[in-house]
Amino acid sequence: MPTMLERDDNGNDYEVGEWLRFGLRLGVTTALHPLEYAKVLMQIGFEPIAPVPGRTLFGRPTMVLPNVFQYAAYIKHVDGFYGCFRGLSAKILGNLLSAHFSEKFADEMGLEVVKESDSKRKSKDERGTGDAEEDDRQLDEQFKKQLKRNLVVHAAGVVISQPFHVISVRMMAQFVGREKIYTGVWASIREIWSQDGIFGFFSGFVPRLVCDLGCLVIASSATYLASKYLIREKEGRIYFSSISQFVCSSMFYPYHVVSTCMIVNGSRLKAGNLPIMEPYHDWRDCYAKLKA
Repeated sequence: MPTMLERDDNGNDYEVGEWLRFGLRLGVTTALHPLEYAKVLMQIGFEPIAPVPGRTLFGRPTMVLPNVFQYAAYIKHVDGFYGCFRGLSAKILGNLLSAHFSEKFADEMGLEVVKESDSKRKSKDERGTGDAEEDDRQLDEQFKKQLKRNLVVHAAGVVISQPFHVISVRMMAQFVGREKIYTGVWASIREIWSQDGIFGFFSGFVPRLVCDLGCLVIASSATYLASKYLIREKEGRIYFSSISQFVCSSMFYPYHVVSTCMIVNGSRLKAGNLPIMEPYHDWRDCYAKLKA
């Protein structure tokens, strides 16, 4: 998540660079939105394409469901090219507000941005005892400060973006029943407010927060331990961080599915009611039934 309001020696140049990176991120988000659209429909259990005979990796015959690209092609076939980008406006608006205000909130709390040193960390054989202890102490302080700021930024980001995430998911879930209830951001706000009140904007909030913060804590801790005891080069730490984030995202993916289901569940959409989706009391009930 880019830092919008940080002030350093480079001043405006640094801020412009961050905005450019954020613009690139929005471009990628836009380009991949049809796949995100297909993923949401898969998470809520919509299966418009019948499975076909196939084989497992070990050669055993089985029935194979379509992949995400086939789902995206089906959406395009039904709604056309522009129909593949339903829900994108709310998603982008939520990302913009989240990126700006979550960083600003962390700045207001006095949580400074910690920049990682570009230099290679020496091994213990190359350092004296005093230097080794000092390097480890600096790494510990860097980890604590960065994790504290990231926890605040991510938690604030989820809170700020959740109403727009709810709107985006429900816009996409309309594909199942061909409704036209969530036709725009303002129409969606009125619908959610009239049907569910303020709490409707935070449907699926808890499992999404658990997923986000859980991934952050475990991935950051794993990278910190690897940097301290195993990996000395900066490039190696970057690669390890990416791998750990992917592994953690896979571990917490069930919570992402639960969040999506709870956003749709109980709404006026066909996708959130019987016979497509059974009613859930809360997100824990949803998790237990999906796991079963």
